[in-house]
Amino acid sequence: MKKTFKNIENVVIRFAGDSGDGMQLAGGRFSDTTAIVGNDLSTLPDYPAEIRAPAGSLAGVSAFQIHFSSKNIHTPGDKVDVLVAMNPAALKVHRAELEPGGMLICNKASFTKKNLTYAGFDSNPLEDGSLEDYFNVFAIDMNKFVSEVCAGMGLTPKTVTRTKNLFALGLLYWIYDRPLDPTKNWLKEKFAKRPELIEANIRAMEAGFNYGETTEIFTTRYKIDKANLPAGRYRNIVGNYAATLGLIAAAEKSKLPLFYGSYPITPASDILHHLSALKHHNVKTFQAEDEIAGMTSIIGAAFTGNLSVTASSGPGIALKGEALGLAIIAELPMVIINVQRGGPSTGLPTKTEQSDLLQALYGRNGEAPLPVIAAATPGDCFYAAYEACRIALKYMTPVMLLTDGYLANGSEPWAIPNLDDLEPIDVSFADTSSKVDGQFMPYLRNKETLARPWAIPGTAGLEHRIGGLEKEDVTGNVNYDPENHHHMTLTRQQKVNNVVNDIPPTEIYGKSSGELLILSWGGTMGACRSAAEDLQDDGKSVSHVHLRWLNPLPKDLGEILIRFKNVLIPEINMGQLIKLIRAEYLVDAHGLNIVRGKPIGKGVIIEKINERLGS
Repeated sequence: MKKTFKNIENVVIRFAGDSGDGMQLAGGRFSDTTAIVGNDLSTLPDYPAEIRAPAGSLAGVSAFQIHFSSKNIHTPGDKVDVLVAMNPAALKVHRAELEPGGMLICNKASFTKKNLTYAGFDSNPLEDGSLEDYFNVFAIDMNKFVSEVCAGMGLTPKTVTRTKNLFALGLLYWIYDRPLDPTKNWLKEKFAKRPELIEANIRAMEAGFNYGETTEIFTTRYKIDKANLPAGRYRNIVGNYAATLGLIAAAEKSKLPLFYGSYPITPASDILHHLSALKHHNVKTFQAEDEIAGMTSIIGAAFTGNLSVTASSGPGIALKGEALGLAIIAELPMVIINVQRGGPSTGLPTKTEQSDLLQALYGRNGEAPLPVIAAATPGDCFYAAYEACRIALKYMTPVMLLTDGYLANGSEPWAIPNLDDLEPIDVSFADTSSKVDGQFMPYLRNKETLARPWAIPGTAGLEHRIGGLEKEDVTGNVNYDPENHHHMTLTRQQKVNNVVNDIPPTEIYGKSSGELLILSWGGTMGACRSAAEDLQDDGKSVSHVHLRWLNPLPKDLGEILIRFKNVLIPEINMGQLIKLIRAEYLVDAHGLNIVRGKPIGKGVIIEKINERLGS
């Protein structure tokens, strides 16, 4: 049968199955291959907290979504064009998000009576006609095909069956004209000590590819041209790894050793994993037994002249709070990364949210201000981490970096920067110039930044007090005087306020005034920008501003806000930034607040704006 090619602009694919079905592997390989092809892409891994949930259960469904295009895109997509469902539970959980008329590819072998009952189906949807009015359904016995191609290899049936994800991957490679060689090379490296697994997985992948080519049920292949990305050297990068590289770059530019002390916690653990493999970059990693130990370890490391970093998610940040207050009163440079997840308590550890903004700003006892920056995309995690380090070292203060589960685990093409092009980070340690009348003054401040001297322990003549009791300005002696406490409180706040001088003028996407401004922060950036683009194409007077610095806020933000009749702030929380905006600028901003453990979609933003504008 003749196969035809059809050119399309973009597509959203979701792989879904049991947590043991290799959906993250299949999605990751498809993403990396797509990056090599040259498409723009955005991904959304989605896996359960119940990693060992019973096979076939709704709670155990794991998924990986990829949106790729010949044009610039900002999100992993709202609705899905292609759903690969490896079992009934995956179909049950995800079919509602498949576009009408979309492609549904199912592993027919898994639709057994037991699995159907477990997933809550009264009958087999592949046989009862309930799907065919809505989707293009392709039911394929993947288990049979991988068993046939792996016959005679001496592998256990379980091992053979596990290659079915590579069959599905090979089929999608055929449908969307992707090469097999990158995945073959990855398999050879991944299973270098298990040649039988290399062979089995390659056979399964080739079987899927050949099935698409030879079967009569698939008549159309799709071609998506390369995206017109700015010239440069690109790689596909995941947010947590981008943050890791940002920390390494900051250590290199500052010529400081990097110390990372952290308790492993979802979804921040990968930063520890990545850094532990980079000892050749003068990195020391410390896996603490609890969050408090992780935080206090970086205080000690900062005191001794290291670029010090820790990371956690919201529950861990809460535990670090007291020690973080010590870091603030000691005025030492360090970076605290909060990879936000669904909460409260243990909550939804594998799902995304951005509900820790107020915690970052105010979640400590006393007046304990610190600068707060938030990454906007997976690739921006690099630049946000670098900037957090730069500000921490320049102003001698802890800095909190906010990312979230979506950014941390999502990926996108990333132009590899030249280290020489990054903003310089100049570090100088205290010397005898910080002495007054022969006495070292540990709180004698830089007039521009209010940073205090960084004195390395053991340096003769630079002995000074440490600890959490209030310090006397200049001398650093313990001081209980009310006026001194008031002065030091104001000084620490002013130090944070001074960071505003390092924030560039705010960029406005669209007109500088108009009917409505979308204001975003963190991981909502992509959806908000996509919504603004679509609405502007429709002739709507809609602009978009994205905030990277949340404390302090940009000095020109107030002037921008008052030039718009409406301000809409979409957030994956119950309205945290909007509280700040209303309080700081007395602007009647409106919120769009959705807390589902998933990134916000551009569709709901567009719907809300049209409702607001009466169109």
